[in-house]
Amino acid sequence: MAVEGGMKCVKFLLFFFNFIFWLCGLALVVLGVLIQVNLHNSMVIKDPSASAVPIVVIIVGVIIFFIAFFGCCGAWKENHCMVTTFAILVFMIIVIEVAAAISGYVYREKLSVVVEDSLADMINNYKNSTDDFRLAVDTLQENSQCCGSNSSSDWKNFGPDENSVPDSCCVKVNKDCGVGTMTNAAIVHQTGCHDALLKLLQDNLQWVIVGALVIAALQILGIVFACCLMRGIRSGYEVM
Repeated sequence: MAVEGGMKCVKFLLFFFNFIFWLCGLALVVLGVLIQVNLHNSMVIKDPSASAVPIVVIIVGVIIFFIAFFGCCGAWKENHCMVTTFAILVFMIIVIEVAAAISGYVYREKLSVVVEDSLADMINNYKNSTDDFRLAVDTLQENSQCCGSNSSSDWKNFGPDENSVPDSCCVKVNKDCGVGTMTNAAIVHQTGCHDALLKLLQDNLQWVIVGALVIAALQILGIVFACCLMRGIRSGYEVM
């Protein structure tokens, strides 16, 4: 009877774990979408590697969402095959999550170059691009209170006088406030956007890495519960 009670407890622990697991999958999807939207609202990055991490997070979240549902059914029905398959799939997901976390950490070192190149492209294409593109640049500079990539001087080719910047560079944004005021610190922000944008991307990556590792730790606990339940089912104990 002691074993029966123990296996019954494990069964409900696994079922509860899978519910939490299901919520984690949903949270990963939401996190990935928010990061992706945040990146594209902040700037237009042409380097595809910048979107790789949030896309991987979304895909893993969707997979976890369905695996958790599968695990709940296996635990509730006490189906040895379903519980075993669940444990194997969760182990594979753990490997992917750890690999993604490592890749994200390594990618942090490349972010500075990606940001530098992206900001240079934004400045060069500003005048000849779409309204949405210019709005993204203006939003970045206004929200981050910055101008150009490293300084306001990066906009030297913006106007014929080589001394004008977009109005979004101004401390107080109003029409034509950036005309002829590139180096006027009282009117135009002199700090570039590189450091602010780099911090934004690094913070996003940090959340991804922490989220992946926390969920991986929970998944290991789920595998332990699954193995215990599999052993109980195989041994022929009644767990209902």
